[in-house]
Amino acid sequence: MKTIIVPVDFSQQSEFALEVASSIAKKHGAGIIVLHMLELNYAMISSSEAYHPEQTVFLLKAAEKRLTEFLDKKYLKDVKVTPVIKHYKVFSEVNEIAKKHNADLIVMGSHGTDGLEEIFIGSNAERVVRNSEIPVIVVKKHRPDYKIENFVFACDLGKDTLPAFQKARDFAEKFDAELKVVYINTPGDHFLSEGDMDEQISKFLDLTGIDVPVEKYSDYSVERGVLNYSESSGADLIGIPTHGRKGISHFFMGSIGEDIANHSTIPVVTFKI
Repeated sequence: MKTIIVPVDFSQQSEFALEVASSIAKKHGAGIIVLHMLELNYAMISSSEAYHPEQTVFLLKAAEKRLTEFLDKKYLKDVKVTPVIKHYKVFSEVNEIAKKHNADLIVMGSHGTDGLEEIFIGSNAERVVRNSEIPVIVVKKHRPDYKIENFVFACDLGKDTLPAFQKARDFAEKFDAELKVVYINTPGDHFLSEGDMDEQISKFLDLTGIDVPVEKYSDYSVERGVLNYSESSGADLIGIPTHGRKGISHFFMGSIGEDIANHSTIPVVTFKI
């Protein structure tokens, strides 16, 4: 791992993400690109419009000063940090920067949920996830000295999740983490007997060609099952598949992926199918 991108907006969650990224960078000898996107629209930075260029210069200088202060952190002391400021918010640019610098990982903060309000959905983090070709770790809590040792990957064991599973497996190997694949069995139309689950797991493993342990866990909903299993097993990270521009994968049934990313206090990493 050589390069990690951390989009920041100077929020507390941004700092949580930056500290997680620094822990990963130190362990793998990686550098961090800290990306801040200004709230400028195209008209304000276009010389053909009736805006004073001094305003844009002032805003850029102010952002540079604030970013420099934001990066004055003890945990970044031994990490190579490259600050990048973009004029306005185009979240696909995060993916373009990742390609330009051959980045391996994006780490960013998210507020998650506040009561009934779903902040992650439609948020900056979700927009980055939709466009990213590389794994994105979403962080919502303070996690000093973060290590990925116990990694849970949740999926429905369907054929379309194989690309994400392969990426999750490579990710686990890169971090020297224990990978646990979990299938959540729920009551109702999607309930499977023990024999049916064993058959589903066998088919999935035949498709992967890899002998990896797959756990069976029963709960009232897939979301709660993933979260409860991850918490009870001491997971450091939860992996879920994504469908790119369609957003987080609606695997199992409904918007399960979004719910997991919203409600998990454990960091969540997404892998594009």
